[in-house]
Amino acid sequence: MRNIINRFMKSESGATAIEYGLIAALISVVIIGAITALGTSLSNVFSSVTAAL
Repeated sequence: MRNIINRFMKSESGATAIEYGLIAALISVVIIGAITALGTSLSNVFSSVTAAL
């Protein structure tokens, strides 16, 4: 029984999966922020082009 507990305590696969999940979530937040900022910028450009025409 003690051997099973020691193997469980030394296992890092669960921690690695959580770290990958956090990295993926952070990348998603950055991409969403970039798309939002780019979308606002493009909207302003198209409004300027429409006004110029």
